[in-house]
Amino acid sequence: MSVPEANEKAAATGAAAGTAPGPAENVFIYVSELLGRPVYDAGGRRLGRLHDLKVRLDESFPKVTTLHIRRGRGKVLALDWAEVASFSGRTIVLHPGGEAKMTAPDVKGEEMLLKEELLDKQVVDTHGAKIERVNDIHLLIIHRDLRIVHVDIGKRGLLRRLDLLRPIEGLTKWFFEYEVPEVLVSWKYIQPLGSDLHRAELKLNVAARGLHDLHPSELADILEDLDRGNQTRIFKALDLETAADTLQEVEPWLQRSLIEAAPAEKASDLLEEMEPDEATDLLSELTEDKKRTLFQTMEKPSREVLEELLTYKEGTAGRIMTTDYLSVREDQTVGDALREFKNTTHPLESVAYIFVLDAEGRLKGVITLRHLVLMDKETPVRGLMNTQIVRVWTDDDVKTVAEIFGKYKFLMIPVVDEENVLCGVITFQDIMEERCTL
Repeated sequence: MSVPEANEKAAATGAAAGTAPGPAENVFIYVSELLGRPVYDAGGRRLGRLHDLKVRLDESFPKVTTLHIRRGRGKVLALDWAEVASFSGRTIVLHPGGEAKMTAPDVKGEEMLLKEELLDKQVVDTHGAKIERVNDIHLLIIHRDLRIVHVDIGKRGLLRRLDLLRPIEGLTKWFFEYEVPEVLVSWKYIQPLGSDLHRAELKLNVAARGLHDLHPSELADILEDLDRGNQTRIFKALDLETAADTLQEVEPWLQRSLIEAAPAEKASDLLEEMEPDEATDLLSELTEDKKRTLFQTMEKPSREVLEELLTYKEGTAGRIMTTDYLSVREDQTVGDALREFKNTTHPLESVAYIFVLDAEGRLKGVITLRHLVLMDKETPVRGLMNTQIVRVWTDDDVKTVAEIFGKYKFLMIPVVDEENVLCGVITFQDIMEERCTL
């Protein structure tokens, strides 16, 4: 028996006799410091080495529930964490009879193996809204539980894993008075990306549900940094509204990839939830067969709007306009207009003005919300509307539209056809995005 092995066995025997302490309270320890530790029964007989730790993802700071112990070069067995009497020094010692309770490993959907599924894997830091790589896992011993509190994403964690931290830090301190920094991210900001498709959704819906709290533009940045498999899994885990908003923010190549990977019915729902001009841009990038399939599963009103927008030539006002706007007839009242505003689900930037139309849909005037709230609800809108309207036509090119925005500084401009029928609106945001792509 070697000296280290003798020392380990002595420690284990001491623990069994009650001379060694149990897990210390409020002490931090890294997963890399636990993996590979020898595991002994209460009588000091060596059972194997710690191979992995399993946690249950049902709390903000998940606790370890199970040890996975490898017996020599043989199979791995599982044992409940409650059977651990001590892991003082460099050994893990079980309570009497604990070894008899070892069973075959079983990992359910709401559980995770730290070594196999988290260490060296990508995670989403929802606090910093970026992708990180897990170099080590920071645990806390509290009330005899072992809980995840941080992930280590810095070089220090990697050096610790390679057993190079002490020699390298010794050199950096000696020559440069420099200490390799600790870079820890709280677990409450972490969303793990699982490799198992069927369990990924469960893992993305742990207590904090951090991904769903991110702004769509942040989610878009995260998606663009992931590999294709995780892009699909993350996107699939989002609710319809969040997914549609995020789809509008990602690059066109990723839009196509996500829509093509989604089932036809889900893809159609996403297109219906998107702003019409954004959905039109995306549809224009798809094959005719794909467009036909999506239209077949789409609700008729949404399908007709998108089919109409696709008829306009690319680079024209008709192609970039949205049909999300508010309008009232000229014979309606201020109260009617306020109800339209109250009930709308259109984006705020597309309801800055309310357009007044005649019975045939021709544009007659425009009013603002500020005018409405100051007037009696029974006042006819025709008496309030501004009839001096700046407009563009469906076949005007984008450059012309941009020049009009630059001249008048409006938030939105209506788009009409040859008969002066209101077809849609272009917002300042729309024209800025379009100009950036030219």
